[in-house]
Amino acid sequence: MLQANWTSVTIFFFLGFSHFPKVEVTIFALCLLMYLITLLSNILLISITILDSHLHTPMYFFLGNLSFLDIWYTSSALTPMLVNFVSGRNTISFSGCVSQMYFSLAMGSTECVLLSMMAYDRYVAICNPLRYSIIMKRRVCLQIVAGSWVTGCLAALMETVPVLQLPFCGNSTINHFTCEILAILELACADTSTVQLIMLVISVLLLPMPMLLICVSYASILSSVLRISSGGGQSKAFSTCAAHLTVVVLFYGTALSMYLKPSAVKSQETDKFMALVYAGLAPMLNPIIYSLRNKEVKVAVQKLLIRNSFSAFSISILK
Repeated sequence: MLQANWTSVTIFFFLGFSHFPKVEVTIFALCLLMYLITLLSNILLISITILDSHLHTPMYFFLGNLSFLDIWYTSSALTPMLVNFVSGRNTISFSGCVSQMYFSLAMGSTECVLLSMMAYDRYVAICNPLRYSIIMKRRVCLQIVAGSWVTGCLAALMETVPVLQLPFCGNSTINHFTCEILAILELACADTSTVQLIMLVISVLLLPMPMLLICVSYASILSSVLRISSGGGQSKAFSTCAAHLTVVVLFYGTALSMYLKPSAVKSQETDKFMALVYAGLAPMLNPIIYSLRNKEVKVAVQKLLIRNSFSAFSISILK
């Protein structure tokens, strides 16, 4: 039955940013730059959290997983667009479109859950510092990360399977630069209200609900910090949370504007640019935000660079 629904459309065409031919090359260059920076910065962050024993803590364990998510999410969203621009085809196969849609949804959903768990980690660290090592032990951290991945992948599956059951028998041009689920639904030849209802329920569970947990965590953190008598202690507590809060605002702000906006407020071109921020800019900025005011990360990066420089120097001498 599923195969019969899809036999009439085997290839999709991306409209992309063809409405803006004068800036297409500029958009391509910016996307390529964002993608390369995202890859390099997140790989570097993952490397130092693994190689530096001082960063073997729950916070950096979660941060390494966040970087891994960002690499996968950006790759699934931007890589096909960059390849199509270079090749000039702007096409994608049915299986490729389904895979891209699923992985984008899975990575985004997983990040929603993981960010809320990172807020809980900060809550325990600041409000229950003496019990932190007991509460956030390695087994618990592994369970949190595994639970985030399972939740995100199942949520994406629940959204993708109903889309596969829709008939696509006419227009095969996607008014987007990626196989974004809302753009795909516009091509269906049947009523999509059931799919949209499923998406709404999942969006409410994965956006406002985790945001509520984040707000409660930071409300408790603020209450605890204000009871600290020393200004230095307050400053240190706030600095540990500032990076995470910035990432949360950037991620959830773009996600809410894309998936929970009123149906009356609809602009496909605006959605494309918001998707670029969501898929390219946010993953690129995450490791930069976490590194700017984090002395531990800066020291770890310096150690890694010095170690590599010394190794290269030693090899050159031995030659």
